[in-house]
Amino acid sequence: MITKRTNSDDTDFQKLVTELDKDLKIRDGEEHVFYSQFNKTDKIKHTIVAYDQDLAVGCGALKEYSNDTMEVKRMFVKLNNRNKGIASLILHELENWSKELDYKKCILETGKKQPEAIHLYEKNQYNLIPNYGPYKDVENSVCFEKEL
Repeated sequence: MITKRTNSDDTDFQKLVTELDKDLKIRDGEEHVFYSQFNKTDKIKHTIVAYDQDLAVGCGALKEYSNDTMEVKRMFVKLNNRNKGIASLILHELENWSKELDYKKCILETGKKQPEAIHLYEKNQYNLIPNYGPYKDVENSVCFEKEL
């Protein structure tokens, strides 16, 4: 398994995000339109694509939230590649990249309808925090942070 640092122009990243959005549209139902406005991928400078052999199997991204905080976005692993540690590998790479850029913590939002994502973040020492920013009053959102 290898990872590649790239940006949102990367075609493998774009293909994986298309799959992610299809999955989220099903999970989120009518709320998908609300969430999708915060998940635009144009002009993201920091993305990771994970490869198994030559196949892109997972991705994640970082967006600056504040001068000391990066927000983890667009985490996804293809269904038949899950439970192999790929998501944790991507997450650790995003955290390392954040540290290299002198950010002090990572935050993120996920949905209550994504229990495997919640488990991933808890397993990787992310702590539950009050919902932030656009998710502040969203009942189905769950927010986490991790000090780097």
